[in-house]
Amino acid sequence: MVYADYWIALQEGHLTYGTFEDYKSIINRHIKPSMKGLRMRDVLPDDITRMMKEVANFSKSVHDKTYMLAKQMFTNAYDNKLISENPCPKMHAGGRDPVERQALTNEQMTTLIEAVKGTRAYVFCMIGLYSGLRREEILGLKWDCVRLTGTPSILVKRACRFVHNRPVVEERLKTKASRRVIPIPPQLVQCLQEAKASSKSCYVIGNEDNTPYTETQFRSMWDYVRNRTVGNKSYYRYRNGKKELYSFEAKLGEQAQNNPKVKYTIDFKVTPHILRHTYITNLLLSGADVKTVQYLAGHERASITLDIYTHLVYNKPEELMEKVQRAFPSSE
Repeated sequence: MVYADYWIALQEGHLTYGTFEDYKSIINRHIKPSMKGLRMRDVLPDDITRMMKEVANFSKSVHDKTYMLAKQMFTNAYDNKLISENPCPKMHAGGRDPVERQALTNEQMTTLIEAVKGTRAYVFCMIGLYSGLRREEILGLKWDCVRLTGTPSILVKRACRFVHNRPVVEERLKTKASRRVIPIPPQLVQCLQEAKASSKSCYVIGNEDNTPYTETQFRSMWDYVRNRTVGNKSYYRYRNGKKELYSFEAKLGEQAQNNPKVKYTIDFKVTPHILRHTYITNLLLSGADVKTVQYLAGHERASITLDIYTHLVYNKPEELMEKVQRAFPSSE
């Protein structure tokens, strides 16, 4: 489908780099292979159904994006009179629901912070846990957007994404809602004050030559978390001039074999997104209303917040009981 390449190229100027690459990947992996050998005017609704069956076992996100892109593509072709009928008349339900992420407990937050304190991962983890910024927003954060006096806050207006390891900082964010001002709590204020005092970069997390981290540098920074986490690990070392792979199981409380200063103290899963997930979870559990959380999280719609966190908002039996009793008052 040559038209698929033509259509996605038209969208490039209207999308962020990350979204454009994501859409292009969906088209190349799921739409073009399924429609191989077919001309646009030959595609029938049954062909769309077959394509959607092929992505039925992928994530709901991949499933829905595949149909959304196919529908937009064929609608554009129809509007331009390239085809006489649109073969995408209805949505196809399917896709696997995402695995529910587990937010960190207060004890796990403390364990993580203590484990990485004094490393390059410390400030990153603190920003994630106490402001909920996305990974790309943290890496694109400059000191000119950090206010540490008066009402301390972070202005989110840049994002750093990687293109073949190279960092690309954009002020064009994921959505309009991504641009926001986030009040920050005392724990993060103190952390950033200390970091700013010793910083030699215009980036909160960056290089002395005022450039942001490359993808390799980010992975190296996150290794401070991985290297303190229990589980199966492996590393290479040279023996008799030959490179050999060694594997072992890191156990809680043990010291690292190749670095006695490192101890395995993290026995739970941690990713950059889990830091953000923990922040949003803690806001909701503290009683913050959905619209406030939507704004602070940078979600485009409140429905996005509710879709992900409904179980936290409504899973409070004692509060639900009051509403049920008001709806069905006792006749006694």
